[in-house]
Amino acid sequence: MNTETLASPSTVNGWNPEALRQMVSAILEEPARGQTQWRVETHWKGGAQSETRVTASRLGGQELVKNFRIGIDEPVELGGTNAYPNPQEVLFAALNACMTVGFVAQCALAGITLESLRFETEGDIDLRGFLGIDPLVKPGYDEIRYTIHVTGDGTPEE
Repeated sequence: MNTETLASPSTVNGWNPEALRQMVSAILEEPARGQTQWRVETHWKGGAQSETRVTASRLGGQELVKNFRIGIDEPVELGGTNAYPNPQEVLFAALNACMTVGFVAQCALAGITLESLRFETEGDIDLRGFLGIDPLVKPGYDEIRYTIHVTGDGTPEE
């Protein structure tokens, strides 16, 4: 039995910390490897529906081909058909996913094993601004609030 394998697991939280460290080293040696470009294209489908297509991104100068479609709608109460999540829900889902990936990767690099991780995100929009009813009401968020629920073997400071 290989005791080195038992002493240093190849993954922490489903991530390979050694591969992450190698990526960090490669970026430190050649900063261009750390350059990323993300792009999407959204097409209006009629009414409140749209479809966003993700066809490619770039990582360190390399084109990554993708084929994803994200349907977006509004609830019936806001003029949609409720066939898909609305833009705000997709925005918060993306924000939560981004924070999750960053949190888990940093924990993996630090050797912190997570048992659970959950983000709750919310924000308020006044439709008077969105609909242009009141020019004194801005058409967006004043703030976005989130709560992180985490358990694992790290200290509160970590």
